[in-house]
Amino acid sequence: QLQLVESGGGLVQNGGSLRLSCAASGFTVASYAIGWFRQAPGKEREGVACISSSGGITNYADSVKGRFTISRDNVKRTVYLQMNSLNPEDTAVYYCAATRYVCTVVDEFRFWGQGTQVTVSS
Repeated sequence: QLQLVESGGGLVQNGGSLRLSCAASGFTVASYAIGWFRQAPGKEREGVACISSSGGITNYADSVKGRFTISRDNVKRTVYLQMNSLNPEDTAVYYCAATRYVCTVVDEFRFWGQGTQVTVSS
């Protein structure tokens, strides 16, 4: 079964950093684009960042540009989200998801991880 497992979330102070990891198994990771999404309480799911299957193309939400960096290591079957300069508005459950299509076809993110909580205190 195709599986995605997020890790690395936690509690940090305003201005701090975290690195999230998305470990993939059960499929050929190099064939999938991987996206990071987040959902805060009472808010809709938001796309945060996405990286193409080769790692050559990345996309970011305007709210995280310049602060977050997505990367991948297909040999390790892992996608990372480095989050710097965190602020309380970044507090959410973060999910990774996989698609065999390009990042912009959001409905094709069919495989999702369980999520990891990121909490940023003031």
